[in-house]
Amino acid sequence: MIRTRTVLLLTLALAATPALAQQEISKVNGSVTAEAGQTYGDLDTVNGSIRIDDGVTAGDASTVNGSINVGDKVRADSLETVNGAIRAGKDVQVGKSVETVNGSIFFDRGGVIGGDVETVNGAIGLVSTQVGGSIETVRGDVTVGVGSHVRGGLRVQKSTGFFNTDSARKPPRIIIGPNATVEGPLVFERPVVLYVHTSAKTGPITGATAKPFSTDTAPAE
Repeated sequence: MIRTRTVLLLTLALAATPALAQQEISKVNGSVTAEAGQTYGDLDTVNGSIRIDDGVTAGDASTVNGSINVGDKVRADSLETVNGAIRAGKDVQVGKSVETVNGSIFFDRGGVIGGDVETVNGAIGLVSTQVGGSIETVRGDVTVGVGSHVRGGLRVQKSTGFFNTDSARKPPRIIIGPNATVEGPLVFERPVVLYVHTSAKTGPITGATAKPFSTDTAPAE
Protein backbone atom coordinates (compact mmCIF):
# COMPACT_ATOMS: atom_id res chain seq x y z
CA MET A 1 0.00 0.00 0.00
CA ILE A 2 2.77 2.42 0.98
CA ARG A 3 4.73 1.54 -2.17
CA THR A 4 1.67 2.09 -4.37
CA ARG A 5 1.02 5.43 -2.70
CA THR A 6 4.67 6.51 -3.16
CA VAL A 7 4.59 5.64 -6.85
CA LEU A 8 1.37 7.60 -7.27
CA LEU A 9 2.82 10.68 -5.55
CA LEU A 10 5.97 10.56 -7.68
CA THR A 11 3.86 10.26 -10.83
CA LEU A 12 1.78 13.30 -9.87
CA ALA A 13 4.88 15.31 -8.98
CA LEU A 14 6.50 14.59 -12.32
CA ALA A 15 3.33 15.50 -14.17
CA ALA A 16 3.19 18.84 -12.34
CA THR A 17 6.84 19.71 -13.01
CA PRO A 18 7.20 22.21 -15.91
CA ALA A 19 9.40 21.27 -18.83
CA LEU A 20 12.92 22.59 -18.60
CA ALA A 21 13.17 25.99 -20.27
CA GLN A 22 15.34 26.23 -23.32
CA GLN A 23 18.60 28.08 -22.75
CA GLU A 24 18.43 31.72 -23.77
CA ILE A 25 21.50 33.92 -24.20
CA SER A 26 21.16 37.66 -23.75
CA LYS A 27 24.00 40.19 -23.54
CA VAL A 28 24.63 43.92 -23.87
CA ASN A 29 28.32 43.80 -24.79
CA GLY A 30 29.90 40.72 -26.28
CA SER A 31 29.41 38.07 -28.90
CA VAL A 32 27.03 35.12 -28.64
CA THR A 33 27.83 31.56 -29.72
CA ALA A 34 25.27 28.77 -30.08
CA GLU A 35 27.14 25.47 -30.03
CA ALA A 36 26.64 22.81 -32.70
CA GLY A 37 23.69 20.48 -32.33
CA GLN A 38 22.19 22.22 -29.29
CA THR A 39 18.74 23.72 -28.75
CA TYR A 40 18.32 27.30 -27.55
CA GLY A 41 15.66 29.89 -26.95
CA ASP A 42 16.27 33.46 -28.11
CA LEU A 43 19.81 34.68 -28.79
CA ASP A 44 20.42 38.40 -28.50
CA THR A 45 23.08 40.99 -27.88
CA VAL A 46 23.50 44.71 -28.47
CA ASN A 47 27.17 45.17 -29.25
CA GLY A 48 28.48 41.91 -30.62
CA SER A 49 28.13 39.28 -33.29
CA ILE A 50 26.10 36.07 -33.15
CA ARG A 51 27.46 32.73 -34.34
CA ILE A 52 25.10 29.81 -34.74
CA ASP A 53 26.94 26.55 -35.38
CA ASP A 54 25.79 23.59 -37.50
CA GLY A 55 22.61 21.81 -36.52
CA VAL A 56 21.43 24.32 -33.92
CA THR A 57 17.74 24.92 -33.22
CA ALA A 58 17.05 28.40 -31.82
CA GLY A 59 14.39 31.07 -31.36
CA ASP A 60 14.87 34.66 -32.51
CA ALA A 61 18.48 35.76 -33.08
CA SER A 62 19.03 39.52 -32.96
CA THR A 63 21.79 42.08 -32.48
CA VAL A 64 22.24 45.81 -33.05
CA ASN A 65 25.93 46.18 -33.84
CA GLY A 66 27.23 42.92 -35.17
CA SER A 67 26.94 40.24 -37.81
CA ILE A 68 25.01 36.96 -37.67
CA ASN A 69 26.81 33.91 -39.06
CA VAL A 70 24.78 30.73 -39.39
CA GLY A 71 26.13 27.25 -40.09
CA ASP A 72 24.52 24.42 -42.03
CA LYS A 73 21.18 22.76 -41.15
CA VAL A 74 20.21 25.39 -38.60
CA ARG A 75 16.61 26.11 -37.62
CA ALA A 76 15.73 29.53 -36.20
CA ASP A 77 12.61 31.62 -35.75
CA SER A 78 14.10 34.85 -37.14
CA LEU A 79 17.42 36.59 -37.86
CA GLU A 80 17.77 40.35 -37.38
CA THR A 81 20.56 42.91 -37.08
CA VAL A 82 20.89 46.66 -37.58
CA ASN A 83 24.55 47.18 -38.39
CA GLY A 84 25.96 43.94 -39.71
CA ALA A 85 25.67 41.19 -42.30
CA ILE A 86 23.66 37.98 -42.12
CA ARG A 87 25.22 34.93 -43.75
CA ALA A 88 23.63 31.48 -43.70
CA GLY A 89 25.05 28.13 -44.79
CA LYS A 90 23.25 25.27 -46.50
CA ASP A 91 19.81 23.87 -45.60
CA VAL A 92 19.00 26.65 -43.13
CA GLN A 93 15.35 27.11 -42.14
CA VAL A 94 14.04 30.39 -40.73
CA GLY A 95 10.40 30.42 -39.71
CA LYS A 96 9.83 34.18 -39.95
CA SER A 97 11.79 37.13 -41.38
CA VAL A 98 15.44 37.89 -42.11
CA GLU A 99 16.27 41.59 -41.74
CA THR A 100 19.19 43.99 -41.61
CA VAL A 101 19.53 47.75 -42.06
CA ASN A 102 23.19 48.28 -42.89
CA GLY A 103 24.55 44.97 -44.08
CA SER A 104 24.17 42.20 -46.63
CA ILE A 105 22.12 39.00 -46.52
CA PHE A 106 23.24 35.74 -48.11
CA PHE A 107 21.59 32.29 -48.03
CA ASP A 108 23.25 29.24 -49.55
CA ARG A 109 21.54 26.24 -51.17
CA GLY A 110 18.54 24.64 -49.54
CA GLY A 111 17.52 27.68 -47.51
CA VAL A 112 13.89 28.16 -46.48
CA ILE A 113 12.66 31.53 -45.17
CA GLY A 114 9.05 31.70 -44.04
CA GLY A 115 8.68 35.49 -44.05
CA ASP A 116 10.27 38.49 -45.75
CA VAL A 117 13.89 39.30 -46.58
CA GLU A 118 14.69 42.99 -46.01
CA THR A 119 17.64 45.36 -46.10
CA VAL A 120 18.13 49.11 -46.49
CA ASN A 121 21.83 49.39 -47.33
CA GLY A 122 23.11 45.98 -48.28
CA ALA A 123 23.05 43.34 -50.97
CA ILE A 124 20.75 40.32 -50.89
CA GLY A 125 21.91 37.03 -52.41
CA LEU A 126 19.95 33.77 -52.54
CA VAL A 127 21.05 30.42 -53.99
CA SER A 128 18.37 27.71 -54.40
CA THR A 129 16.44 29.28 -51.53
CA GLN A 130 12.68 29.39 -50.90
CA VAL A 131 11.17 32.64 -49.58
CA GLY A 132 7.59 32.58 -48.33
CA GLY A 133 7.25 36.37 -48.26
CA SER A 134 8.74 39.22 -50.27
CA ILE A 135 12.14 40.83 -50.82
CA GLU A 136 12.55 44.53 -50.03
CA THR A 137 15.51 46.89 -50.15
CA VAL A 138 16.29 50.55 -50.70
CA ARG A 139 19.86 50.73 -51.96
CA GLY A 140 21.09 47.15 -52.13
CA ASP A 141 21.79 44.86 -55.06
CA VAL A 142 19.59 41.76 -55.21
CA THR A 143 20.36 38.36 -56.71
CA VAL A 144 17.56 35.81 -56.73
CA GLY A 145 19.97 33.10 -57.73
CA VAL A 146 19.70 29.81 -59.54
CA GLY A 147 16.66 27.75 -58.57
CA SER A 148 15.40 30.20 -55.94
CA HIS A 149 11.66 30.75 -55.44
CA VAL A 150 10.14 33.91 -53.94
CA ARG A 151 6.42 33.52 -53.33
CA GLY A 152 5.86 37.23 -52.71
CA GLY A 153 7.18 40.11 -54.77
CA LEU A 154 10.34 42.17 -54.99
CA ARG A 155 10.40 45.87 -54.19
CA VAL A 156 13.16 48.48 -54.35
CA GLN A 157 11.98 51.51 -52.42
CA LYS A 158 12.87 55.13 -52.99
CA SER A 159 14.62 57.00 -50.20
CA THR A 160 12.55 59.71 -48.61
CA GLY A 161 13.16 62.68 -46.36
CA PHE A 162 16.17 64.90 -45.76
CA PHE A 163 18.72 62.16 -46.44
CA ASN A 164 17.44 61.24 -49.90
CA THR A 165 20.60 60.82 -51.99
CA ASP A 166 19.39 58.26 -54.51
CA SER A 167 20.20 60.49 -57.48
CA ALA A 168 23.89 60.47 -56.57
CA ARG A 169 24.14 56.70 -56.17
CA LYS A 170 24.84 53.94 -58.63
CA PRO A 171 21.57 52.17 -59.50
CA PRO A 172 21.07 48.85 -57.70
CA ARG A 173 21.73 45.75 -59.79
CA ILE A 174 18.82 43.29 -59.67
CA ILE A 175 19.33 39.77 -61.06
CA ILE A 176 16.72 37.04 -61.42
CA GLY A 177 18.85 34.02 -62.22
CA PRO A 178 18.48 30.70 -64.05
CA ASN A 179 15.30 28.79 -63.19
CA ALA A 180 14.44 31.32 -60.49
CA THR A 181 10.87 32.43 -59.76
CA VAL A 182 9.44 35.61 -58.25
CA GLU A 183 5.68 35.05 -58.11
CA GLY A 184 4.57 38.52 -57.03
CA PRO A 185 5.05 41.92 -58.69
CA LEU A 186 8.50 43.46 -59.13
CA VAL A 187 8.16 47.14 -58.21
CA PHE A 188 11.00 49.61 -58.64
CA GLU A 189 10.54 53.08 -57.15
CA ARG A 190 14.01 54.24 -58.18
CA PRO A 191 16.28 53.49 -61.18
CA VAL A 192 17.74 49.98 -61.23
CA VAL A 193 19.56 47.73 -63.68
CA LEU A 194 17.38 44.63 -64.03
CA TYR A 195 18.54 41.34 -65.55
CA VAL A 196 16.13 38.41 -65.92
CA HIS A 197 17.32 35.01 -67.15
CA THR A 198 15.39 33.54 -70.06
CA SER A 199 14.49 30.50 -67.92
CA ALA A 200 13.24 32.60 -64.98
CA LYS A 201 9.62 33.44 -64.18
CA THR A 202 8.38 36.70 -62.67
CA GLY A 203 5.22 38.59 -61.89
CA PRO A 204 4.50 41.96 -63.52
CA ILE A 205 7.38 44.45 -63.60
CA THR A 206 6.83 48.14 -62.82
CA GLY A 207 9.44 50.90 -62.97
CA ALA A 208 12.16 49.07 -64.92
CA THR A 209 12.77 47.28 -68.20
CA ALA A 210 14.16 43.76 -67.92
CA LYS A 211 17.33 42.87 -69.81
CA PRO A 212 17.21 39.17 -70.76
CA PHE A 213 20.28 36.95 -70.52
CA SER A 214 20.85 33.24 -71.13
CA THR A 215 24.33 32.68 -69.69
CA ASP A 216 25.09 31.19 -66.27
CA THR A 217 25.73 34.65 -64.83
CA ALA A 218 24.41 38.09 -65.68
CA PRO A 219 26.56 40.31 -67.92
CA ALA A 220 29.24 42.31 -66.17
CA GLU A 221 28.74 46.05 -66.19
